[in-house]
Amino acid sequence: MAEETHKKAAASEPATDEVVVVSDVPEAEEPSVVEKEAPPPAPELEPEAASEKLAAVVEEVVEAKGDEEKITESASFKEETNVAGELPDPQKKALDELKLLVQEALKKHEFTAPPPPPPEKEEEKPAEEAAPPAEKEEEVKEKATEEEQKPEAKTEVLGGPQGGVVGEEPPKPEPEAAVPRAPVSEEEESTPVPRAPVSEGEPLKSEPEAPPAPEQVVVAEVVETVTAAVTVDDDGAKTVEAIEETIVAVAAVPAPPPPAEEEPSATVEAVPPPPPEEVSIWGIPLLADERTDVILLKFLRARDFKVKEAFTMLKNTVKWRKEFGIETLLEEDLGTELEKVVFMDGFDKEGHPVCYNVYGEFNSKELYLNTFSDEEKRQRFLRWRIQFLEKSIRKLDFSPDGICSFAQINDLKNSPGPFKRELRTATNQALLLLQDNYPEFLAKQVFINVPWWYLAFYRMISPFFTQRTKSKFVFAGPSKSAETLFKYIAPEQVPVQYGGLSREGEFTTTDAATEEIIKPATKHTVEFPVSEACTLVWEVRAVGWEVYYGAEFTPETGYTVIIQKSRKISASEETVISDSFKVGEPGKVVLTFDNQTSKKKKLLFRSKIKPFE
Repeated sequence: MAEETHKKAAASEPATDEVVVVSDVPEAEEPSVVEKEAPPPAPELEPEAASEKLAAVVEEVVEAKGDEEKITESASFKEETNVAGELPDPQKKALDELKLLVQEALKKHEFTAPPPPPPEKEEEKPAEEAAPPAEKEEEVKEKATEEEQKPEAKTEVLGGPQGGVVGEEPPKPEPEAAVPRAPVSEEEESTPVPRAPVSEGEPLKSEPEAPPAPEQVVVAEVVETVTAAVTVDDDGAKTVEAIEETIVAVAAVPAPPPPAEEEPSATVEAVPPPPPEEVSIWGIPLLADERTDVILLKFLRARDFKVKEAFTMLKNTVKWRKEFGIETLLEEDLGTELEKVVFMDGFDKEGHPVCYNVYGEFNSKELYLNTFSDEEKRQRFLRWRIQFLEKSIRKLDFSPDGICSFAQINDLKNSPGPFKRELRTATNQALLLLQDNYPEFLAKQVFINVPWWYLAFYRMISPFFTQRTKSKFVFAGPSKSAETLFKYIAPEQVPVQYGGLSREGEFTTTDAATEEIIKPATKHTVEFPVSEACTLVWEVRAVGWEVYYGAEFTPETGYTVIIQKSRKISASEETVISDSFKVGEPGKVVLTFDNQTSKKKKLLFRSKIKPFE
């Protein structure tokens, strides 16, 4: 979710201006302990050095402290559509390109297996393997020629009555005396007799014997050549030249490659390619249906619709999930001691599940040490946080028209502060994992009970955020926290500890509450008409109280029944008042609120009618 900390501006999403209540102080910063969209942690500074750096900003903040009505203009983030057909053309094109890349990667098994060696090497190997047959063929021919020539190197053509006999080379050859039958011209006589070797069988013109079986083709050619040579001259010189030509001619007609070498390639082609790998993320198979579009759009938006960067981020996320053992992690028992630190409760007005991060819980020294005191405990906390997030994500609706992100509330009341080294280390680790592997999962980041030092901290780190990230932030000091929450979350969905009505009791989050304002120094009444005998049940709360509260029943006959005498509810009580009254006749129940302070009050109430038991 802290993918928004990616420092490239998201120019594709226009922002609208919205007034955001900053409460007691100007802008505040946000903690990054558990969620991804939280800003990066404070610089690694010792308290003394950090204090000096904060000094200038703090002075500015202190001047604004106490100005509760101060507001600031901020670009408000508007969640984009996930319906592919409603996307602008450039975004639609980027989505299609990313889907093609994912499809190819699934075919090549690039998500779960290392990529194959560079294609150049694989292409060269077949070329090298294909080359030897041709080279070997020539080598074989040369060797065959040499083998045929080798025995003749030790022989000479000797004259004889049959026109030539092959015998061992005598110490003193006398070819002239051996060939008396054919006259030789002067020109031919002056021609030197080449000493080229003669293969076996060449002078055997009159002999019917054929050379060995493998050389049958060669023998046939040799016999014809020898016949022509003998016709011209019986000297033997011309015969040798003809034989050389015959050998070259025969060698130039190679036999076809043996079928054994073609069989392997045919076998390889016959093997069908492996099916595409199956990869799931957050329980959704990639490219299975339109839900994949929603996931791919998260990665595209996290990388400003740069397709290659989004694809790389997706591959890295899949790899990290496998290495981290996400599927196994979901089944681990990591305890319940952190249930009050991070929890889900209700939905905002747009339907996003709301996640609360309560940093003040770490003021407990025991809990702090048990969570952050050493690397092993910090890793356990990190695994617990990832497990909580994964379980929450599995409950989201990833259909294009569904809800696939959270609203996050960060409660900074009694927060340990920015100089806790162990907390800062855990924050860095969580932030890196969340921003790289959980893109675009926060629709809104609301910071409540923001202390003055947090504002100074935010001023220091805010330059590192993109406008897209900043547009999701809302800050509120202690006196404006409940009012700010009600702007985004209905009162019946807000937990009691944060000024709302959500708690176990007669009413549930499905029972809508009404909001009204009690003006300063005025009385305000709320009426519940009753038309029949029943039991009327109601809940009421004035945020911050310091208001007088009373209740009475007025039937249509005109008399009054006191249900609750007017009494002052102090701020320390700041709870929900629940009451009921059995109505025996038509009339109305009237609640009275007397605000004697100089500040307006937010009033919340709801009621229901129950039949007599």
